[in-house]
Amino acid sequence: MKIKFFKAFNGDSIWISLLENKTPRNIIIDGGIGDTYQNNVGRKGELFDAVESIRALKQNIDLLVLTHFDDDHIGGILRWLNKDKDASKLIRKVWFNSGKEIANKLESDENKDLDIEIVDGADDFHTSPKQGIKFEKYLRDNNLWEGEIIEQGKVHDLFGLKFKILSPNPEKLDNLLKLYEKQKDYFTSGAEYDFQTSLKDFIDEENQPIFKFKKDTSVANGSSIAFIMDYESKCFLFLADAHPSIVIEGLNRFGYDKNNPLNAELVKIAHHGSMYNTNKEFLEIVKTDNYLISSNATKHGLPNKRTIARIINNNPNAIIHFNYDLRDQIFLEEDWNDCLLFKAKVTDEFTY
Repeated sequence: MKIKFFKAFNGDSIWISLLENKTPRNIIIDGGIGDTYQNNVGRKGELFDAVESIRALKQNIDLLVLTHFDDDHIGGILRWLNKDKDASKLIRKVWFNSGKEIANKLESDENKDLDIEIVDGADDFHTSPKQGIKFEKYLRDNNLWEGEIIEQGKVHDLFGLKFKILSPNPEKLDNLLKLYEKQKDYFTSGAEYDFQTSLKDFIDEENQPIFKFKKDTSVANGSSIAFIMDYESKCFLFLADAHPSIVIEGLNRFGYDKNNPLNAELVKIAHHGSMYNTNKEFLEIVKTDNYLISSNATKHGLPNKRTIARIINNNPNAIIHFNYDLRDQIFLEEDWNDCLLFKAKVTDEFTY
Protein backbone atom coordinates (compact mmCIF):
# COMPACT_ATOMS: atom_id res chain seq x y z
CA MET A 1 0.00 0.00 0.00
CA LYS A 2 1.12 3.55 -0.78
CA ILE A 3 -0.15 6.73 0.83
CA LYS A 4 0.63 9.90 -1.09
CA PHE A 5 0.04 13.37 0.37
CA PHE A 6 -0.32 15.78 -2.51
CA LYS A 7 1.09 19.27 -2.46
CA ALA A 8 -2.35 20.74 -1.87
CA PHE A 9 -1.21 24.25 -0.95
CA ASN A 10 -2.94 25.16 2.34
CA GLY A 11 -5.29 22.16 2.06
CA ASP A 12 -5.49 18.37 2.22
CA SER A 13 -5.47 15.87 -0.63
CA ILE A 14 -4.44 12.23 -0.16
CA TRP A 15 -4.14 9.26 -2.53
CA ILE A 16 -4.13 5.72 -1.11
CA SER A 17 -3.35 2.92 -3.55
CA LEU A 18 -3.23 -0.80 -2.82
CA LEU A 19 -3.94 -4.26 -4.18
CA GLU A 20 -6.95 -6.25 -3.05
CA ASN A 21 -6.42 -9.86 -4.18
CA LYS A 22 -4.33 -8.53 -7.09
CA THR A 23 -6.99 -5.97 -8.02
CA PRO A 24 -5.69 -2.37 -7.87
CA ARG A 25 -7.69 -0.04 -5.62
CA ASN A 26 -7.47 3.75 -5.34
CA ILE A 27 -8.86 6.00 -2.64
CA ILE A 28 -8.77 9.79 -2.85
CA ILE A 29 -9.40 11.77 0.33
CA ASP A 30 -10.19 15.42 -0.44
CA GLY A 31 -8.77 17.56 -3.24
CA GLY A 32 -7.11 20.55 -1.63
CA ILE A 33 -7.86 23.96 -3.12
CA GLY A 34 -8.79 24.21 -6.81
CA ASP A 35 -5.16 24.65 -7.87
CA THR A 36 -4.36 21.15 -6.60
CA TYR A 37 -6.12 20.02 -9.77
CA GLN A 38 -5.43 22.95 -12.12
CA ASN A 39 -4.93 26.68 -11.67
CA ASN A 40 -6.71 29.41 -13.60
CA VAL A 41 -3.97 29.62 -16.25
CA GLY A 42 -4.04 25.87 -16.89
CA ARG A 43 -1.08 24.70 -14.80
CA LYS A 44 -1.75 21.14 -13.66
CA GLY A 45 -1.43 20.07 -10.05
CA GLU A 46 -0.74 16.74 -8.36
CA LEU A 47 -4.42 15.80 -8.18
CA PHE A 48 -4.66 16.20 -11.97
CA ASP A 49 -1.59 13.98 -12.42
CA ALA A 50 -3.05 11.30 -10.15
CA VAL A 51 -6.41 11.30 -11.94
CA GLU A 52 -4.72 10.97 -15.34
CA SER A 53 -2.40 8.23 -14.05
CA ILE A 54 -5.35 6.21 -12.74
CA ARG A 55 -7.17 6.74 -16.03
CA ALA A 56 -4.15 5.72 -18.14
CA LEU A 57 -3.83 2.48 -16.16
CA LYS A 58 -7.53 1.78 -16.76
CA GLN A 59 -8.15 1.75 -13.01
CA ASN A 60 -10.81 3.52 -10.95
CA ILE A 61 -11.12 5.80 -7.98
CA ASP A 62 -12.83 3.14 -5.93
CA LEU A 63 -13.63 5.54 -3.07
CA LEU A 64 -13.70 9.34 -3.09
CA VAL A 65 -13.97 10.87 0.38
CA LEU A 66 -15.05 14.49 0.74
CA THR A 67 -14.46 15.11 4.41
CA HIS A 68 -16.26 18.46 4.75
CA PHE A 69 -17.33 21.62 2.96
CA ASP A 70 -14.26 23.87 3.30
CA ASP A 71 -12.66 25.06 0.06
CA ASP A 72 -9.19 23.82 1.02
CA HIS A 73 -10.53 20.26 1.05
CA ILE A 74 -13.26 20.15 -1.58
CA GLY A 75 -12.06 22.84 -4.03
CA GLY A 76 -9.77 20.61 -6.11
CA ILE A 77 -12.43 17.91 -6.46
CA LEU A 78 -15.06 20.42 -7.58
CA ARG A 79 -12.68 21.96 -10.11
CA TRP A 80 -11.92 18.49 -11.49
CA LEU A 81 -15.60 17.66 -11.83
CA ASN A 82 -16.26 21.06 -13.40
CA LYS A 83 -13.47 20.62 -15.97
CA ASP A 84 -13.59 16.89 -16.75
CA LYS A 85 -16.83 15.64 -18.30
CA ASP A 86 -15.63 12.04 -17.97
CA ALA A 87 -14.81 12.29 -14.27
CA SER A 88 -17.88 10.33 -13.20
CA LYS A 89 -16.74 7.33 -15.28
CA LEU A 90 -13.63 7.07 -13.12
CA ILE A 91 -15.35 7.17 -9.71
CA ARG A 92 -17.04 4.15 -8.16
CA LYS A 93 -18.16 5.30 -4.70
CA VAL A 94 -18.35 8.61 -2.81
CA TRP A 95 -18.47 9.41 0.88
CA PHE A 96 -20.03 12.82 1.38
CA ASN A 97 -22.36 14.15 4.07
CA SER A 98 -24.67 16.36 2.02
CA GLY A 99 -26.83 19.08 3.54
CA LYS A 100 -29.93 17.52 2.02
CA GLU A 101 -29.31 14.09 3.55
CA ILE A 102 -28.41 15.56 6.94
CA ALA A 103 -31.69 17.50 6.84
CA ASN A 104 -33.56 14.30 5.95
CA LYS A 105 -31.87 12.37 8.75
CA LEU A 106 -32.57 15.05 11.34
CA GLU A 107 -36.02 15.85 9.93
CA SER A 108 -35.04 19.50 9.71
CA ASP A 109 -35.01 22.31 7.17
CA GLU A 110 -32.21 22.44 4.61
CA ASN A 111 -29.40 25.00 4.76
CA LYS A 112 -28.98 26.52 1.29
CA ASP A 113 -25.38 27.48 2.10
CA LEU A 114 -24.62 23.75 1.95
CA ASP A 115 -25.70 23.55 -1.70
CA ILE A 116 -22.86 22.77 -4.14
CA GLU A 117 -23.14 22.80 -7.89
CA ILE A 118 -21.13 21.24 -10.72
CA VAL A 119 -20.71 24.07 -13.23
CA ASP A 120 -19.35 23.08 -16.64
CA GLY A 121 -15.90 24.60 -17.15
CA ALA A 122 -15.93 26.78 -14.03
CA ASP A 123 -12.78 27.32 -11.94
CA ASP A 124 -14.53 27.69 -8.60
CA PHE A 125 -17.89 26.40 -7.47
CA HIS A 126 -18.32 29.21 -4.93
CA THR A 127 -17.82 32.14 -7.32
CA SER A 128 -19.19 30.97 -10.66
CA PRO A 129 -22.14 32.99 -12.01
CA LYS A 130 -23.17 30.08 -14.24
CA GLN A 131 -26.03 27.73 -13.48
CA GLY A 132 -25.03 24.15 -12.78
CA ILE A 133 -26.30 20.81 -11.56
CA LYS A 134 -26.59 20.21 -7.81
CA PHE A 135 -23.79 18.03 -6.50
CA GLU A 136 -26.15 15.49 -4.92
CA LYS A 137 -27.99 15.12 -8.24
CA TYR A 138 -24.68 14.70 -10.09
CA LEU A 139 -23.68 11.91 -7.71
CA ARG A 140 -27.04 10.13 -7.87
CA ASP A 141 -27.42 10.49 -11.65
CA ASN A 142 -24.03 8.80 -12.06
CA ASN A 143 -24.72 6.09 -9.45
CA LEU A 144 -21.81 7.22 -7.29
CA TRP A 145 -23.61 7.72 -4.01
CA GLU A 146 -26.43 6.23 -2.01
CA GLY A 147 -26.97 9.22 0.29
CA GLU A 148 -25.56 7.37 3.30
CA ILE A 149 -24.48 9.54 6.23
CA ILE A 150 -20.92 8.75 7.32
CA GLU A 151 -20.87 9.24 11.07
CA GLN A 152 -19.17 8.31 14.31
CA GLY A 153 -19.30 4.67 15.38
CA LYS A 154 -19.90 3.13 11.97
CA VAL A 155 -17.53 0.52 10.51
CA HIS A 156 -17.04 0.02 6.77
CA ASP A 157 -15.18 -2.94 5.26
CA LEU A 158 -13.91 -2.08 1.78
CA PHE A 159 -11.05 -3.36 -0.40
CA GLY A 160 -9.54 -5.42 2.44
CA LEU A 161 -9.50 -2.31 4.65
CA LYS A 162 -11.55 -1.57 7.75
CA PHE A 163 -12.67 2.03 8.29
CA LYS A 164 -13.76 3.01 11.82
CA ILE A 165 -15.49 6.38 11.73
CA LEU A 166 -14.53 8.75 14.57
CA SER A 167 -16.20 11.97 13.40
CA PRO A 168 -18.68 13.58 12.95
CA ASN A 169 -21.24 12.79 15.63
CA PRO A 170 -24.95 13.76 15.39
CA GLU A 171 -24.41 17.01 17.31
CA LYS A 172 -21.80 18.25 14.81
CA LEU A 173 -24.04 17.30 11.87
CA ASP A 174 -26.88 19.23 13.48
CA ASN A 175 -24.59 22.25 13.96
CA LEU A 176 -23.55 22.08 10.32
CA LEU A 177 -27.15 22.10 9.19
CA LYS A 178 -28.21 24.99 11.42
CA LEU A 179 -25.09 27.17 11.64
CA TYR A 180 -22.96 26.69 8.51
CA GLU A 181 -22.25 29.73 6.34
CA LYS A 182 -20.18 29.71 3.17
CA GLN A 183 -16.61 30.86 3.68
CA LYS A 184 -16.06 34.54 3.12
CA ASP A 185 -12.28 34.56 3.65
CA TYR A 186 -11.14 32.07 1.01
CA PHE A 187 -8.34 34.30 -0.30
CA THR A 188 -7.32 35.89 2.97
CA SER A 189 -5.02 34.92 5.81
CA GLY A 190 -6.34 35.68 9.25
CA ALA A 191 -3.72 34.60 11.77
CA GLU A 192 -0.07 35.23 12.59
CA TYR A 193 2.64 32.58 12.57
CA ASP A 194 4.21 31.55 15.86
CA PHE A 195 7.51 30.28 14.46
CA GLN A 196 9.72 32.75 16.39
CA THR A 197 8.84 31.15 19.73
CA SER A 198 11.07 28.21 20.66
CA LEU A 199 9.78 24.70 21.18
CA LYS A 200 11.09 24.83 24.75
CA ASP A 201 9.17 28.00 25.55
CA PHE A 202 5.94 26.44 24.29
CA ILE A 203 6.59 23.23 26.22
CA ASP A 204 7.39 25.12 29.44
CA GLU A 205 4.20 27.18 29.08
CA GLU A 206 2.00 24.16 28.45
CA ASN A 207 3.47 22.28 31.40
CA GLN A 208 2.17 24.97 33.76
CA PRO A 209 -0.94 23.94 35.75
CA ILE A 210 -2.76 27.11 34.67
CA PHE A 211 -2.45 26.34 30.92
CA LYS A 212 -5.84 25.89 29.24
CA PHE A 213 -6.38 24.33 25.80
CA LYS A 214 -8.46 26.44 23.42
CA LYS A 215 -10.62 24.39 21.05
CA ASP A 216 -11.61 24.87 17.42
CA THR A 217 -15.13 26.24 17.06
CA SER A 218 -15.49 26.03 13.26
CA VAL A 219 -18.83 24.46 12.32
CA ALA A 220 -17.45 23.04 9.06
CA ASN A 221 -14.38 21.54 10.75
CA GLY A 222 -16.57 19.92 13.38
CA SER A 223 -18.44 18.06 10.63
CA SER A 224 -15.24 16.51 9.21
CA ILE A 225 -15.21 12.83 8.35
CA ALA A 226 -12.30 11.39 10.35
CA PHE A 227 -11.44 7.71 10.68
CA ILE A 228 -9.09 4.93 11.64
CA MET A 229 -8.07 2.83 8.64
CA ASP A 230 -6.87 -0.70 9.36
CA TYR A 231 -4.62 -2.34 6.79
CA GLU A 232 -3.33 -5.83 7.60
CA SER A 233 -1.79 -5.45 11.09
CA LYS A 234 -1.31 -1.67 10.85
CA CYS A 235 -3.66 1.23 11.46
CA PHE A 236 -3.63 4.79 10.22
CA LEU A 237 -5.46 7.90 11.39
CA PHE A 238 -6.89 10.43 8.93
CA LEU A 239 -8.33 13.36 10.87
CA ALA A 240 -9.26 15.97 8.22
CA ASP A 241 -10.04 19.12 10.29
CA ALA A 242 -11.98 17.29 13.01
CA HIS A 243 -12.47 18.61 16.53
CA PRO A 244 -10.33 16.74 19.09
CA SER A 245 -13.18 16.21 21.55
CA ILE A 246 -15.19 14.38 18.87
CA VAL A 247 -12.18 12.31 17.77
CA ILE A 248 -11.58 11.33 21.40
CA GLU A 249 -15.27 10.47 21.80
CA GLY A 250 -15.00 8.29 18.68
CA LEU A 251 -11.84 6.60 19.94
CA ASN A 252 -13.58 5.87 23.24
CA ARG A 253 -16.52 4.29 21.37
CA PHE A 254 -14.07 1.87 19.74
CA GLY A 255 -12.51 0.99 23.11
CA TYR A 256 -9.46 3.25 23.08
CA ASP A 257 -8.45 5.47 25.98
CA LYS A 258 -5.35 6.47 27.94
CA ASN A 259 -5.15 3.01 29.51
CA ASN A 260 -5.75 1.23 26.20
CA PRO A 261 -4.17 3.50 23.57
CA LEU A 262 -4.42 3.12 19.82
CA ASN A 263 -1.06 2.23 18.31
CA ALA A 264 -0.97 3.88 14.89
CA GLU A 265 1.55 3.65 12.10
CA LEU A 266 0.84 7.20 10.93
CA VAL A 267 -1.37 10.10 12.04
CA LYS A 268 -2.45 12.86 9.65
CA ILE A 269 -2.66 15.69 12.15
CA ALA A 270 -5.96 17.57 12.12
CA HIS A 271 -6.50 20.98 10.53
CA HIS A 272 -3.02 21.49 9.06
CA GLY A 273 -1.40 21.51 12.49
CA SER A 274 -3.73 24.00 14.15
CA MET A 275 -3.18 24.35 17.91
CA TYR A 276 -6.96 24.21 18.36
CA ASN A 277 -7.32 20.68 16.93
CA THR A 278 -4.65 18.61 18.72
CA ASN A 279 -4.71 18.42 22.49
CA LYS A 280 -2.85 16.55 25.20
CA GLU A 281 -5.67 14.08 25.82
CA PHE A 282 -5.70 13.01 22.16
CA LEU A 283 -1.92 12.58 22.12
CA GLU A 284 -2.10 10.37 25.21
CA ILE A 285 -4.66 8.07 23.58
CA VAL A 286 -2.96 7.73 20.17
CA LYS A 287 0.56 6.36 20.17
CA THR A 288 2.73 6.80 17.09
CA ASP A 289 6.13 8.12 16.08
CA ASN A 290 4.94 9.44 12.71
CA TYR A 291 2.89 12.63 12.46
CA LEU A 292 2.08 14.24 9.09
CA ILE A 293 1.18 17.92 8.69
CA SER A 294 -0.33 18.99 5.36
CA SER A 295 0.29 22.71 4.76
CA ASN A 296 2.45 25.08 2.75
CA ALA A 297 2.28 27.73 5.51
CA THR A 298 0.57 30.39 3.41
CA LYS A 299 -2.83 30.71 5.09
CA HIS A 300 -4.32 31.24 8.54
CA GLY A 301 -0.98 30.99 10.40
CA LEU A 302 -0.88 27.22 9.92
CA PRO A 303 0.81 25.05 10.96
CA ASN A 304 1.12 26.24 14.53
CA LYS A 305 4.53 25.57 16.03
CA ARG A 306 2.73 25.22 19.35
CA THR A 307 1.11 22.03 18.02
CA ILE A 308 4.51 20.61 17.10
CA ALA A 309 5.81 21.46 20.58
CA ARG A 310 2.76 19.76 22.09
CA ILE A 311 3.48 16.60 20.08
CA ILE A 312 7.17 16.60 21.08
CA ASN A 313 6.29 17.23 24.72
CA ASN A 314 4.13 14.09 24.60
CA ASN A 315 6.59 12.08 22.48
CA PRO A 316 10.22 13.31 22.43
CA ASN A 317 11.01 10.75 19.68
CA ALA A 318 8.36 12.11 17.32
CA ILE A 319 9.03 12.30 13.61
CA ILE A 320 7.19 15.30 12.16
CA HIS A 321 6.59 14.80 8.44
CA PHE A 322 5.71 17.72 6.17
CA ASN A 323 4.48 17.58 2.58
CA TYR A 324 6.28 20.90 1.96
CA ASP A 325 9.74 21.76 3.26
CA LEU A 326 8.97 24.14 6.11
CA ARG A 327 11.83 23.17 8.39
CA ASP A 328 13.96 26.32 8.00
CA GLN A 329 10.83 28.42 8.27
CA ILE A 330 9.50 26.82 11.45
CA PHE A 331 12.47 25.74 13.55
CA LEU A 332 15.06 27.91 15.31
CA GLU A 333 18.65 26.84 15.87
CA GLU A 334 17.93 26.45 19.58
CA ASP A 335 15.05 24.03 18.85
CA TRP A 336 17.50 21.39 17.62
CA ASN A 337 19.60 21.83 20.78
CA ASP A 338 16.68 21.89 23.21
CA CYS A 339 14.82 18.91 21.73
CA LEU A 340 17.50 16.47 20.68
CA LEU A 341 15.45 13.39 19.82
CA PHE A 342 12.68 14.58 17.50
CA LYS A 343 13.12 14.61 13.74
CA ALA A 344 11.54 16.78 11.04
CA LYS A 345 11.33 15.32 7.55
CA VAL A 346 9.85 16.19 4.18
CA THR A 347 7.84 13.09 3.32
CA ASP A 348 4.92 13.09 0.94
CA GLU A 349 4.76 9.33 0.24
CA PHE A 350 4.70 6.31 2.57
CA THR A 351 4.91 2.66 1.49
CA TYR A 352 3.72 -0.30 3.58
